[in-house]
Amino acid sequence: MTDTVLVTGGTGFLGSYVAADLVAEGHDVVAYDLSTDDHILSKLGVAADVTIRRGDVTDPTDVVRAVRETGATRVVHLAALLTNAARDNPRSALTVNVLGTNNVLEAARVLDDQVDRVAWASSAAVYAPPDNYEAEFVDEDELVYPDTLYGATKTYNEHQSRVYREDYGVSHVGLRPTVAYGPYRETGGSAFLANIVEKPALGESFSVEYGDQVIDWQHARDIAQAFRRAAFAPEADLGQRVYNVRGEMATIREAVETVREILPEADLTVSEDGDLPWTQNLDMTAAQRDLGYEVEYDLETGFRSYINTLREEHGLEPV
Repeated sequence: MTDTVLVTGGTGFLGSYVAADLVAEGHDVVAYDLSTDDHILSKLGVAADVTIRRGDVTDPTDVVRAVRETGATRVVHLAALLTNAARDNPRSALTVNVLGTNNVLEAARVLDDQVDRVAWASSAAVYAPPDNYEAEFVDEDELVYPDTLYGATKTYNEHQSRVYREDYGVSHVGLRPTVAYGPYRETGGSAFLANIVEKPALGESFSVEYGDQVIDWQHARDIAQAFRRAAFAPEADLGQRVYNVRGEMATIREAVETVREILPEADLTVSEDGDLPWTQNLDMTAAQRDLGYEVEYDLETGFRSYINTLREEHGLEPV
């Protein structure tokens, strides 16, 4: 059965991957975003299949109107100011991240005869730094105590979405992903991670720090399939409402070695300098059990796909 899915932030990096995944599954997709730039959707080959509707998630009337007029039966809510932008614009972060999420939940409440599910982006940023945990893997019941404003907004959203379910019957599923990688990621605080792949893919040298520090390498296509599963999982299968999802845990040095295995001539150097923001080792047993989520892109598969996408765009032979 074909559903219409409205994706907030749908022309951005992750939103475009979610839209492409939904299109591939046969659904009608509306990308709801302040930006109507479809270049990532075009790169992913789905611009012609996605309806772009310009809108502002902080405007409650506009959100309700968009959901009602598009006939959306599912909403994937991704629109947010991320960690660095939230730190630099705290008031805007609260407006976009908290009020914007409230507007989406309100739309689902007032259009309860139309909207079956809201799948929305929480974040691994809700957790405290790793030294607060004894277990090797952190599950959803562990301490939630964020040390960033971005994480704090996501924590509040977990509480308000719970209340919307308990008091108003709004069906929702929140996901706690980490950092996405893949072609066409916008620049940001983790841009150096992309350069580990992108620079050697095009024959350029690159030096990276943080050698033995661990990253959760989560391909954007895996995060996209997780949101689709969250949007469509049968209600009876849901043992909880917030789920961890992750990719493959690997150090910066291991990531560099993976690139070298794919591109033996890669000019990459690694040092141990610097400290990365912490990464949790997330337990995703619940997402595997309830949502059927499994990582499809391990490091080698994800990096090779990433490298070959870039090489193809620059007229180079695939590897």
